[in-house]
Amino acid sequence: MSLTNRILLAMVVGVLTGSLLNLLLHSAAVSEGLRLFITDFLIDGLFDVVGRIFIASLKLLVVPLVLVSLICGSSSLGDSARMGPIAVKTLAFYLATTAIAVSLALFFAVLVGPGNQVELVGEASYRATTPPPLADVLVDIFPSNPFRAMADGKMLQIIVFALLFGYAISHAGEQGRRIASFFRDMEAVVMKMVEILMALAPYGVFALLARLFSDMGISAIVDLASYFFTVLAVLIFHALVVYSLLLRIFSGLSPRMLLQKMRPVWAFAFSTASSGATLPITLRTVERRMGVHNSVAGFTIPLGATINMDGTAIMQGVATVFIAQVYGVDLSAAAFLTVILTATLASIGTAAVPGVGLITLAMVLEQAGLPVEGIALIIGVDRLLDMVRTAVNVTGDATVSVIIGKTENQIDEAVFLDPVAGQDGPREEQVVPTA
Repeated sequence: MSLTNRILLAMVVGVLTGSLLNLLLHSAAVSEGLRLFITDFLIDGLFDVVGRIFIASLKLLVVPLVLVSLICGSSSLGDSARMGPIAVKTLAFYLATTAIAVSLALFFAVLVGPGNQVELVGEASYRATTPPPLADVLVDIFPSNPFRAMADGKMLQIIVFALLFGYAISHAGEQGRRIASFFRDMEAVVMKMVEILMALAPYGVFALLARLFSDMGISAIVDLASYFFTVLAVLIFHALVVYSLLLRIFSGLSPRMLLQKMRPVWAFAFSTASSGATLPITLRTVERRMGVHNSVAGFTIPLGATINMDGTAIMQGVATVFIAQVYGVDLSAAAFLTVILTATLASIGTAAVPGVGLITLAMVLEQAGLPVEGIALIIGVDRLLDMVRTAVNVTGDATVSVIIGKTENQIDEAVFLDPVAGQDGPREEQVVPTA
């Protein structure tokens, strides 16, 4: 069985195991001793420990992988003057897909009306975290201490430092070439670490999902079924239809091949609910399985994991309409435009803030004149939806990377079209034509 199928199997078994344990814990026929064994040994013990170790191992690779990949990519592009256009196109695509995502969410939410049949019982309460001022966000992008930025995991600061360092390498003559060779060797070593971790991935995926579903079960979905399945439907539509159309229009490449090669990345994204934690796997897949050169993927993937939040924008669009319907508030055309603009810009403006999804939703609700307390109505299913929207986010990262790679002539199409390229095997050196 291939590694991809083992990961997908572990995901399914983890969901089923967790749901079964949740049913057992809520069954009157289960003895107290068995209940304690399930809770203390399995859920809070084995599954929790293995899952947390797996997440920590993924996060361990994020900073070194982003650093060396961006340095290698920017140093190889430093003399070609293409980094500026690549950055502009990447940012434009990410903003455009986010705007499309929130617009689709608003359209389908108004069409379905998930909050029309929900009765507001009692007083919902939610305390919104205050987002930082825009000026502070912009200043915080530039590091004063690159080592502290790496220690704190501040991705935007790491990206800026790596781009500057790589550009300097490309203009430092013979000394720069020696340093560039060192970082290319470092990248090969870090990628080998990613391969080692991927071999253990099925166990981590199983533990994470078994732990989550043993706590939540499926009862949380039933209470907010209309909202849950509306968000889920828009997420799936955006991932399968919108990204496929963009890929076909701007690159002419096969969307089916991209989606097929994204399956293991989806499993990681779904189980971790973190684009950052999934970043090493996304970057490895885009480079080795899709053939995008490191000079492009090394920039687009880390940037996308930081600012590309199409899945979150979809949740915000549906949640805004849902909360408005629950509270009986009619949204005007101006309010809809405000939601689109706020959700799109907030995907960049609060990129480095923990809990970004709920923070940006609070900003959107305030701009639309809706009660922020309405967030409390959807928190129950937000964790499950967060897993799906993370999978959508990483799909967007990969799609944009392939499009940029194609338009910049920095992709090996033979690798992209080969269904088994880079699968569970050693890394192949890519020969990429120059522009």
